[in-house]
Amino acid sequence: MIIAIDGPAASGKGTLGKRLAAHFGLRHLDTGLLYRAVAKAMLEAAHPLDDRACAVKAANGLDPARFDQPALKGHAIGEAASIVSAIPEVRDALLAFQRAFAAAPPGAVLDGRDIGTVIAPNAAVKLFVTAAPEIRAQRRVRELLERGMPAHYEDVLVDIRARDERDSHRSVAPLRQAPDAILLDTSELTVEEAVTEAIRLTDERLELSGC
Repeated sequence: MIIAIDGPAASGKGTLGKRLAAHFGLRHLDTGLLYRAVAKAMLEAAHPLDDRACAVKAANGLDPARFDQPALKGHAIGEAASIVSAIPEVRDALLAFQRAFAAAPPGAVLDGRDIGTVIAPNAAVKLFVTAAPEIRAQRRVRELLERGMPAHYEDVLVDIRARDERDSHRSVAPLRQAPDAILLDTSELTVEEAVTEAIRLTDERLELSGC
């Protein structure tokens, strides 16, 4: 069974992905970490983020088992990942890895920007998780401050809106809700409320599909 979760930055899809995977006994993949790792490699090597050859080389050399997740969660890495992920050749390089992960038994929960539309279009359940930009900015600021990193609400809000624009209008695999995806707006929900609703929606879709 494959559960696809898509949505913009700081919408809560990563947290929901982990919780749904634990609830249904599936593996979890935050696909954004793949692109963040490519971006981190590019920044560390001082390569321009739009250097396609270097970005593809970095993508082909990834070892997810060695990901330092805290280091990949930085704000600058996230901004760089949004740029790198728009390179078609980078997406092609990571496509096979994501699909193989999704297909391996007993199944998986994948979250990202193009899971339900590109990576796993036949997923048993598709959720599109979103929230108002202002709410997402507040969440990101709180997350950064909890890590001891500087964060200013207005700056983060500007960045989130810019990422939304970039992710939604890129030429390859833009962020969009799949026609058969269930919309889940978490703007007014606590984490536990969002998890409960995501499980309910997933169970409902599985029951309808006979899975």
